[in-house]
Amino acid sequence: MSAYGRDETADDLLAALLDGMDAALCAFDSDGVITHWNREAERILGWTAAEAVGRKGFEGWAVRAADAHDVQERLMSAQHVPGRQVHEFALLTKDGGRVLVRTQSAGVPGADGKPAGVYCAFSEVHAQIDLERSIALSEALMEDASWGVVLVDVDLRPAVVNAHAARAFGTGRTALLGRPLGELLTQGVEELEGALQHVLAEGAPPAPVEMWVSVRTPEGVRRRCWRCGFLRLASPLAEEPVPLGVGWLFQDVTEARQEQLDTAQLRFRSHQLHRAGRAAAECEDPAEAAAVRLDFALAGFAEHALLDVLDPTADPERRRLVRSAASPPALPGPGAIPVGYVAGHPALQALDRIGSVRTSAPRGEADAEWSRVRRWPEGAAHVLCTVLRSRGRTLGVLTFLRGPSRVAFERPDAVYAEEVAARVAADLDLAAGPGGRPEGTD
Repeated sequence: MSAYGRDETADDLLAALLDGMDAALCAFDSDGVITHWNREAERILGWTAAEAVGRKGFEGWAVRAADAHDVQERLMSAQHVPGRQVHEFALLTKDGGRVLVRTQSAGVPGADGKPAGVYCAFSEVHAQIDLERSIALSEALMEDASWGVVLVDVDLRPAVVNAHAARAFGTGRTALLGRPLGELLTQGVEELEGALQHVLAEGAPPAPVEMWVSVRTPEGVRRRCWRCGFLRLASPLAEEPVPLGVGWLFQDVTEARQEQLDTAQLRFRSHQLHRAGRAAAECEDPAEAAAVRLDFALAGFAEHALLDVLDPTADPERRRLVRSAASPPALPGPGAIPVGYVAGHPALQALDRIGSVRTSAPRGEADAEWSRVRRWPEGAAHVLCTVLRSRGRTLGVLTFLRGPSRVAFERPDAVYAEEVAARVAADLDLAAGPGGRPEGTD
Protein backbone atom coordinates (compact mmCIF):
# COMPACT_ATOMS: atom_id res chain seq x y z
CA MET A 1 0.00 0.00 0.00
CA SER A 2 1.29 3.47 -0.88
CA ALA A 3 1.99 6.11 1.72
CA TYR A 4 -0.98 8.02 0.35
CA GLY A 5 -3.24 4.99 0.89
CA ARG A 6 -1.99 4.55 4.44
CA ASP A 7 -2.62 8.21 5.23
CA GLU A 8 -6.13 7.98 3.77
CA THR A 9 -6.91 4.89 5.85
CA ALA A 10 -5.60 6.55 9.02
CA ASP A 11 -7.75 9.61 8.33
CA ASP A 12 -10.85 7.41 7.85
CA LEU A 13 -10.11 5.55 11.08
CA LEU A 14 -9.64 8.80 13.00
CA ALA A 15 -12.90 10.20 11.60
CA ALA A 16 -14.77 7.03 12.61
CA LEU A 17 -13.33 7.16 16.12
CA LEU A 18 -14.20 10.82 16.57
CA ASP A 19 -17.75 10.36 15.28
CA GLY A 20 -18.29 7.40 17.60
CA MET A 21 -17.44 9.36 20.76
CA ASP A 22 -20.16 10.30 23.25
CA ALA A 23 -18.49 13.66 23.91
CA ALA A 24 -18.36 16.54 21.46
CA LEU A 25 -14.84 17.10 20.19
CA CYS A 26 -13.12 19.66 18.02
CA ALA A 27 -9.47 20.40 17.34
CA PHE A 28 -7.51 23.52 16.37
CA ASP A 29 -4.14 23.88 14.70
CA SER A 30 -1.53 26.22 16.14
CA ASP A 31 -3.17 29.18 14.37
CA GLY A 32 -6.58 28.45 15.87
CA VAL A 33 -8.13 27.00 12.69
CA ILE A 34 -10.60 24.15 13.28
CA THR A 35 -9.28 20.85 11.88
CA HIS A 36 -11.73 18.31 13.37
CA TRP A 37 -15.44 18.42 14.32
CA ASN A 38 -17.34 15.27 15.28
CA ARG A 39 -21.03 14.33 15.17
CA GLU A 40 -21.69 14.98 18.86
CA ALA A 41 -20.45 18.57 18.37
CA GLU A 42 -22.86 18.85 15.43
CA ARG A 43 -25.70 17.46 17.59
CA ILE A 44 -25.12 20.00 20.37
CA LEU A 45 -24.53 23.13 18.25
CA GLY A 46 -26.19 22.23 14.95
CA TRP A 47 -23.16 23.13 12.81
CA THR A 48 -21.94 20.36 10.51
CA ALA A 49 -18.30 19.39 10.09
CA ALA A 50 -18.33 20.90 6.60
CA GLU A 51 -19.48 24.20 8.08
CA ALA A 52 -17.06 24.16 11.00
CA VAL A 53 -13.76 22.77 9.68
CA GLY A 54 -11.53 25.48 8.21
CA ARG A 55 -12.95 28.33 10.30
CA LYS A 56 -10.61 30.24 12.54
CA GLY A 57 -11.99 30.00 16.04
CA PHE A 58 -15.65 30.46 16.96
CA GLU A 59 -15.87 34.17 16.19
CA GLY A 60 -18.74 35.20 13.97
CA TRP A 61 -20.68 31.94 14.09
CA ALA A 62 -20.49 29.85 17.30
CA VAL A 63 -19.89 32.53 19.93
CA ARG A 64 -20.99 36.11 20.56
CA ALA A 65 -18.63 38.78 19.23
CA ALA A 66 -18.14 40.19 22.71
CA ASP A 67 -16.97 36.79 23.99
CA ALA A 68 -15.00 35.63 20.96
CA HIS A 69 -11.56 36.93 21.91
CA ASP A 70 -11.72 35.66 25.50
CA VAL A 71 -12.97 32.22 24.44
CA GLN A 72 -10.30 31.83 21.77
CA GLU A 73 -7.52 33.00 24.06
CA ARG A 74 -8.49 30.62 26.85
CA LEU A 75 -8.80 27.68 24.48
CA MET A 76 -5.50 28.24 22.68
CA SER A 77 -3.59 28.87 25.92
CA ALA A 78 -3.87 25.12 26.61
CA GLN A 79 -1.04 24.42 24.14
CA HIS A 80 1.43 26.33 26.29
CA VAL A 81 0.67 24.72 29.70
CA PRO A 82 0.88 21.10 30.83
CA GLY A 83 -2.20 19.00 31.58
CA ARG A 84 -5.82 19.78 30.86
CA GLN A 85 -7.73 22.98 31.39
CA VAL A 86 -11.42 23.15 32.22
CA HIS A 87 -13.60 26.11 31.23
CA GLU A 88 -17.27 26.95 30.84
CA PHE A 89 -18.44 28.95 27.83
CA ALA A 90 -21.74 30.04 26.33
CA LEU A 91 -21.71 28.96 22.66
CA LEU A 92 -24.24 29.74 19.91
CA THR A 93 -26.24 27.08 18.07
CA LYS A 94 -26.93 27.26 14.36
CA ASP A 95 -30.54 28.31 15.00
CA GLY A 96 -29.43 31.22 17.23
CA GLY A 97 -29.84 29.64 20.63
CA ARG A 98 -27.26 29.63 23.42
CA VAL A 99 -25.80 26.54 25.09
CA LEU A 100 -23.65 26.60 28.21
CA VAL A 101 -20.88 24.04 27.73
CA ARG A 102 -18.04 22.75 29.87
CA THR A 103 -14.78 22.22 27.98
CA GLN A 104 -11.66 20.23 28.64
CA SER A 105 -8.79 21.33 26.43
CA ALA A 106 -5.17 20.23 26.13
CA GLY A 107 -2.28 21.03 23.87
CA VAL A 108 -1.18 18.74 21.00
CA PRO A 109 2.62 18.62 20.52
CA GLY A 110 4.12 18.25 17.08
CA ALA A 111 6.84 15.82 15.99
CA ASP A 112 9.45 18.33 17.08
CA GLY A 113 7.85 18.72 20.50
CA LYS A 114 6.61 22.21 19.82
CA PRO A 115 2.88 23.15 20.20
CA ALA A 116 0.97 22.03 17.12
CA GLY A 117 -2.55 22.82 18.24
CA VAL A 118 -5.27 22.12 20.78
CA TYR A 119 -7.99 19.51 21.12
CA CYS A 120 -11.17 20.44 22.95
CA ALA A 121 -13.83 18.06 24.31
CA PHE A 122 -17.06 19.68 25.45
CA SER A 123 -20.53 18.76 26.67
CA GLU A 124 -23.60 20.59 27.82
CA VAL A 125 -23.17 21.72 31.41
CA HIS A 126 -26.42 20.15 32.59
CA ALA A 127 -25.34 16.78 31.15
CA GLN A 128 -21.97 17.08 32.85
CA ILE A 129 -23.63 18.04 36.11
CA ASP A 130 -25.96 15.03 35.82
CA LEU A 131 -22.93 12.80 35.37
CA GLU A 132 -21.16 14.35 38.34
CA ARG A 133 -24.28 13.97 40.45
CA SER A 134 -24.53 10.31 39.48
CA ILE A 135 -20.91 9.76 40.44
CA ALA A 136 -21.36 11.69 43.68
CA LEU A 137 -24.49 9.70 44.50
CA SER A 138 -22.69 6.42 43.90
CA GLU A 139 -19.81 7.45 46.13
CA ALA A 140 -22.17 8.65 48.86
CA LEU A 141 -24.13 5.39 48.78
CA MET A 142 -20.94 3.40 49.00
CA GLU A 143 -19.56 5.43 51.91
CA ASP A 144 -22.05 7.43 53.94
CA ALA A 145 -25.50 5.89 53.42
CA SER A 146 -27.50 5.00 56.53
CA TRP A 147 -28.74 1.79 54.88
CA GLY A 148 -26.96 -1.17 53.36
CA VAL A 149 -26.09 -1.08 49.67
CA VAL A 150 -24.80 -4.17 47.87
CA LEU A 151 -24.18 -4.45 44.13
CA VAL A 152 -24.72 -8.10 43.19
CA ASP A 153 -23.38 -9.51 39.93
CA VAL A 154 -25.31 -11.85 37.61
CA ASP A 155 -23.89 -14.84 39.53
CA LEU A 156 -25.61 -13.47 42.67
CA ARG A 157 -22.33 -12.65 44.41
CA PRO A 158 -21.53 -9.28 46.03
CA ALA A 159 -19.39 -7.12 43.75
CA VAL A 160 -19.50 -3.84 45.71
CA VAL A 161 -20.49 -3.43 49.37
CA ASN A 162 -20.87 -0.22 51.34
CA ALA A 163 -19.74 0.28 54.92
CA HIS A 164 -23.25 -0.03 56.40
CA ALA A 165 -23.87 -3.39 54.69
CA ALA A 166 -20.50 -4.69 55.85
CA ARG A 167 -21.41 -3.87 59.45
CA ALA A 168 -24.76 -5.64 59.00
CA PHE A 169 -22.88 -8.77 57.93
CA GLY A 170 -20.40 -8.36 60.76
CA THR A 171 -17.29 -8.31 58.57
CA GLY A 172 -15.14 -6.11 56.35
CA ARG A 173 -16.19 -4.81 52.95
CA THR A 174 -13.59 -6.71 50.95
CA ALA A 175 -14.27 -9.96 52.83
CA LEU A 176 -17.78 -10.10 51.32
CA LEU A 177 -16.77 -9.67 47.70
CA GLY A 178 -17.31 -12.66 45.42
CA ARG A 179 -18.66 -14.94 48.15
CA PRO A 180 -21.88 -16.92 47.62
CA LEU A 181 -24.76 -15.63 49.72
CA GLY A 182 -25.09 -19.09 51.24
CA GLU A 183 -21.78 -18.52 53.02
CA LEU A 184 -23.09 -15.32 54.58
CA LEU A 185 -26.60 -16.40 55.60
CA THR A 186 -27.80 -19.56 57.34
CA GLN A 187 -31.50 -18.88 56.78
CA GLY A 188 -33.34 -16.77 54.23
CA VAL A 189 -30.76 -17.26 51.47
CA GLU A 190 -33.24 -19.06 49.17
CA GLU A 191 -35.76 -16.24 49.47
CA LEU A 192 -33.11 -13.59 48.85
CA GLU A 193 -31.60 -15.38 45.85
CA GLY A 194 -35.10 -15.89 44.44
CA ALA A 195 -35.76 -12.16 44.68
CA LEU A 196 -32.45 -11.32 42.99
CA GLN A 197 -33.12 -13.77 40.15
CA HIS A 198 -36.59 -12.30 39.68
CA VAL A 199 -35.13 -8.80 39.41
CA LEU A 200 -32.57 -9.95 36.82
CA ALA A 201 -35.29 -11.61 34.73
CA GLU A 202 -38.34 -9.41 35.26
CA GLY A 203 -37.21 -6.16 36.84
CA ALA A 204 -37.58 -4.61 40.27
CA PRO A 205 -40.66 -5.36 42.41
CA PRO A 206 -43.13 -2.48 42.77
CA ALA A 207 -42.57 -2.07 46.51
CA PRO A 208 -39.94 -2.96 49.13
CA VAL A 209 -40.11 -6.43 50.66
CA GLU A 210 -39.22 -7.59 54.15
CA MET A 211 -37.12 -10.69 54.71
CA TRP A 212 -36.09 -12.53 57.86
CA VAL A 213 -32.54 -13.82 57.58
CA SER A 214 -29.98 -15.41 59.86
CA VAL A 215 -26.54 -13.85 59.41
CA ARG A 216 -23.28 -15.62 60.15
CA THR A 217 -21.03 -13.32 62.17
CA PRO A 218 -17.85 -13.86 64.21
CA GLU A 219 -20.03 -13.53 67.33
CA GLY A 220 -22.46 -16.22 66.12
CA VAL A 221 -25.68 -16.38 64.11
CA ARG A 222 -27.95 -13.33 64.35
CA ARG A 223 -31.55 -13.35 63.18
CA ARG A 224 -32.48 -10.07 61.48
CA CYS A 225 -35.37 -8.57 59.55
CA TRP A 226 -34.30 -6.52 56.52
CA ARG A 227 -36.53 -4.22 54.52
CA CYS A 228 -35.17 -4.64 50.99
CA GLY A 229 -35.42 -2.71 47.74
CA PHE A 230 -34.00 -3.94 44.44
CA LEU A 231 -32.92 -2.28 41.18
CA ARG A 232 -31.88 -4.05 38.00
CA LEU A 233 -28.60 -2.67 36.68
CA ALA A 234 -28.25 -2.58 32.89
CA SER A 235 -25.38 -1.36 30.74
CA PRO A 236 -26.06 2.07 29.17
CA LEU A 237 -23.53 1.31 26.43
CA ALA A 238 -25.28 -1.69 24.88
CA GLU A 239 -27.83 -1.41 22.09
CA GLU A 240 -30.15 -3.72 24.03
CA PRO A 241 -30.41 -3.79 27.83
CA VAL A 242 -27.74 -6.15 29.18
CA PRO A 243 -28.11 -6.91 32.90
CA LEU A 244 -24.98 -6.16 34.88
CA GLY A 245 -26.46 -7.29 38.16
CA VAL A 246 -28.76 -6.00 40.89
CA GLY A 247 -28.56 -3.05 43.22
CA TRP A 248 -29.77 -4.30 46.61
CA LEU A 249 -30.59 -1.74 49.30
CA PHE A 250 -31.74 -2.76 52.77
CA GLN A 251 -32.51 -1.39 56.22
CA ASP A 252 -32.52 -3.33 59.46
CA VAL A 253 -36.04 -3.18 60.94
CA THR A 254 -35.60 -6.08 63.34
CA GLU A 255 -36.45 -4.22 66.52
CA ALA A 256 -39.65 -2.71 65.16
CA ARG A 257 -40.84 -5.98 63.60
CA GLN A 258 -39.91 -8.02 66.66
CA GLU A 259 -41.87 -5.63 68.84
CA GLN A 260 -44.88 -6.04 66.55
CA LEU A 261 -44.52 -9.83 66.62
CA ASP A 262 -44.19 -9.88 70.40
CA THR A 263 -47.29 -7.70 70.77
CA ALA A 264 -49.29 -9.88 68.39
CA GLN A 265 -48.07 -13.04 70.13
CA LEU A 266 -48.98 -11.69 73.57
CA ARG A 267 -52.42 -10.69 72.32
CA PHE A 268 -53.00 -14.14 70.80
CA ARG A 269 -51.86 -16.00 73.90
CA SER A 270 -54.03 -13.86 76.15
CA HIS A 271 -56.96 -14.62 73.86
CA GLN A 272 -56.18 -18.34 74.06
CA LEU A 273 -56.08 -18.24 77.85
CA HIS A 274 -59.44 -16.49 77.86
CA ARG A 275 -60.98 -19.03 75.48
CA ALA A 276 -59.51 -21.91 77.49
CA GLY A 277 -61.00 -20.49 80.67
CA ARG A 278 -64.44 -20.20 79.05
CA ALA A 279 -64.25 -23.77 77.75
CA ALA A 280 -62.93 -25.17 81.06
CA ALA A 281 -65.80 -23.50 82.92
CA GLU A 282 -68.24 -25.70 81.00
CA CYS A 283 -66.53 -28.92 82.13
CA GLU A 284 -68.15 -30.74 85.08
CA ASP A 285 -64.96 -32.71 85.75
CA PRO A 286 -61.99 -30.50 86.75
CA ALA A 287 -59.60 -33.12 85.31
CA GLU A 288 -61.34 -32.76 81.97
CA ALA A 289 -61.00 -28.98 82.27
CA ALA A 290 -57.22 -29.41 82.73
CA ALA A 291 -57.05 -31.45 79.51
CA VAL A 292 -59.09 -28.80 77.67
CA ARG A 293 -56.61 -26.14 78.70
CA LEU A 294 -53.80 -28.19 77.13
CA ASP A 295 -55.60 -28.25 73.78
CA PHE A 296 -55.95 -24.47 73.74
CA ALA A 297 -52.36 -23.93 74.91
CA LEU A 298 -50.90 -25.90 71.97
CA ALA A 299 -52.22 -23.56 69.26
CA GLY A 300 -49.23 -21.78 67.72
CA PHE A 301 -47.07 -22.78 70.68
CA ALA A 302 -46.04 -26.45 70.47
CA GLU A 303 -46.89 -29.77 68.84
CA HIS A 304 -47.39 -31.85 71.99
CA ALA A 305 -48.26 -31.36 75.65
CA LEU A 306 -47.80 -33.96 78.40
CA LEU A 307 -49.41 -33.66 81.83
CA ASP A 308 -47.68 -35.77 84.49
CA VAL A 309 -48.82 -35.72 88.12
CA LEU A 310 -47.05 -36.94 91.23
CA ASP A 311 -48.20 -40.36 92.47
CA PRO A 312 -49.69 -39.66 95.93
CA THR A 313 -49.24 -43.30 96.96
CA ALA A 314 -45.50 -43.33 96.37
CA ASP A 315 -42.81 -42.78 98.96
CA PRO A 316 -42.15 -38.98 99.14
CA GLU A 317 -38.43 -39.74 98.90
CA ARG A 318 -39.01 -41.62 95.63
CA ARG A 319 -41.07 -39.27 93.53
CA ARG A 320 -42.96 -40.93 90.70
CA LEU A 321 -44.81 -39.18 87.90
CA VAL A 322 -47.95 -40.68 86.37
CA ARG A 323 -49.36 -39.58 83.02
CA SER A 324 -52.62 -37.72 83.64
CA ALA A 325 -53.34 -36.32 80.14
CA ALA A 326 -51.73 -35.73 76.78
CA SER A 327 -52.51 -33.59 73.77
CA PRO A 328 -53.12 -34.40 70.99
CA PRO A 329 -55.28 -37.31 72.16
CA ALA A 330 -53.48 -39.76 69.83
CA LEU A 331 -50.63 -39.89 72.35
CA PRO A 332 -50.79 -42.36 75.26
CA GLY A 333 -53.15 -40.92 77.82
CA PRO A 334 -53.73 -41.47 81.54
CA GLY A 335 -52.37 -44.60 83.13
CA ALA A 336 -51.56 -46.09 86.52
CA ILE A 337 -48.01 -47.07 85.61
CA PRO A 338 -45.42 -44.40 86.44
CA VAL A 339 -43.61 -42.77 83.54
CA GLY A 340 -40.06 -44.14 83.33
CA TYR A 341 -38.13 -40.93 83.61
CA VAL A 342 -34.46 -41.54 84.44
CA ALA A 343 -32.43 -39.48 86.86
CA GLY A 344 -31.58 -36.04 85.49
CA HIS A 345 -34.64 -35.97 83.23
CA PRO A 346 -35.82 -32.38 82.52
CA ALA A 347 -39.19 -33.11 84.11
CA LEU A 348 -37.46 -34.22 87.33
CA GLN A 349 -35.18 -31.17 87.11
CA ALA A 350 -38.30 -28.96 87.00
CA LEU A 351 -39.53 -30.65 90.19
CA ASP A 352 -36.21 -30.02 91.90
CA ARG A 353 -36.05 -26.38 90.85
CA ILE A 354 -39.77 -25.75 91.35
CA GLY A 355 -39.57 -23.85 88.06
CA SER A 356 -39.14 -24.23 84.34
CA VAL A 357 -36.49 -26.12 82.39
CA ARG A 358 -35.77 -25.62 78.67
CA THR A 359 -33.67 -27.92 76.53
CA SER A 360 -33.09 -28.95 72.91
CA ALA A 361 -31.65 -31.95 71.10
CA PRO A 362 -27.85 -31.59 70.61
CA ARG A 363 -26.70 -30.93 67.08
CA GLY A 364 -25.94 -34.11 65.19
CA GLU A 365 -27.96 -36.34 67.53
CA ALA A 366 -30.96 -38.06 65.95
CA ASP A 367 -34.20 -36.53 67.18
CA ALA A 368 -35.90 -39.94 67.31
CA GLU A 369 -33.27 -41.48 69.60
CA TRP A 370 -32.99 -38.37 71.76
CA SER A 371 -36.74 -38.22 72.34
CA ARG A 372 -37.12 -42.01 72.77
CA VAL A 373 -34.61 -42.15 75.61
CA ARG A 374 -36.51 -39.40 77.42
CA ARG A 375 -39.94 -40.98 76.88
CA TRP A 376 -41.14 -38.21 74.61
CA PRO A 377 -43.04 -38.46 71.30
CA GLU A 378 -40.88 -39.18 68.26
CA GLY A 379 -39.57 -36.05 66.57
CA ALA A 380 -39.38 -33.89 69.68
CA ALA A 381 -36.42 -31.51 69.36
CA HIS A 382 -37.21 -28.64 71.75
CA VAL A 383 -38.72 -29.14 75.21
CA LEU A 384 -40.09 -26.95 77.97
CA CYS A 385 -40.95 -28.50 81.34
CA THR A 386 -42.66 -26.41 84.01
CA VAL A 387 -43.80 -27.41 87.47
CA LEU A 388 -47.47 -27.56 88.56
CA ARG A 389 -48.05 -25.69 91.83
CA SER A 390 -51.26 -25.05 93.75
CA ARG A 391 -51.84 -23.94 97.33
CA GLY A 392 -48.14 -24.20 98.13
CA ARG A 393 -47.82 -27.79 96.92
CA THR A 394 -46.15 -29.32 93.88
CA LEU A 395 -48.62 -31.47 91.95
CA GLY A 396 -46.62 -32.55 88.90
CA VAL A 397 -45.01 -31.35 85.68
CA LEU A 398 -46.40 -29.95 82.43
CA THR A 399 -44.22 -30.58 79.35
CA PHE A 400 -44.46 -28.87 75.94
CA LEU A 401 -42.59 -30.23 72.90
CA ARG A 402 -41.69 -28.74 69.53
CA GLY A 403 -40.38 -30.39 66.37
CA PRO A 404 -37.02 -29.68 64.68
CA SER A 405 -38.53 -27.27 62.16
CA ARG A 406 -39.38 -24.79 64.90
CA VAL A 407 -37.21 -22.56 67.07
CA ALA A 408 -36.23 -23.48 70.61
CA PHE A 409 -38.30 -22.29 73.54
CA GLU A 410 -37.29 -18.91 74.91
CA ARG A 411 -37.94 -17.07 78.17
CA PRO A 412 -41.25 -15.50 77.02
CA ASP A 413 -42.43 -19.02 76.13
CA ALA A 414 -41.61 -20.18 79.66
CA VAL A 415 -43.67 -17.32 81.11
CA TYR A 416 -46.67 -18.38 79.03
CA ALA A 417 -46.19 -22.05 79.96
CA GLU A 418 -46.04 -21.14 83.64
CA GLU A 419 -49.34 -19.27 83.32
CA VAL A 420 -50.97 -22.29 81.69
CA ALA A 421 -49.45 -24.58 84.34
CA ALA A 422 -50.89 -22.46 87.17
CA ARG A 423 -54.41 -22.82 85.77
CA VAL A 424 -54.00 -26.53 85.05
CA ALA A 425 -52.68 -27.06 88.60
CA ALA A 426 -55.76 -25.33 90.02
CA ASP A 427 -57.97 -27.71 88.03
CA LEU A 428 -56.04 -30.76 89.25
CA ASP A 429 -56.19 -29.53 92.83
CA LEU A 430 -59.94 -29.10 92.51
CA ALA A 431 -60.27 -32.58 90.97
CA ALA A 432 -58.59 -34.14 94.02
CA GLY A 433 -61.29 -32.74 96.31
CA PRO A 434 -61.04 -30.75 99.54
CA GLY A 435 -59.48 -33.56 101.49
CA GLY A 436 -57.97 -35.60 98.73
CA ARG A 437 -55.38 -33.22 97.41
CA PRO A 438 -52.37 -35.09 96.00
CA GLU A 439 -49.45 -35.19 98.38
CA GLY A 440 -46.79 -33.16 96.65
CA THR A 441 -43.42 -31.78 97.44
CA ASP A 442 -43.12 -28.47 99.21
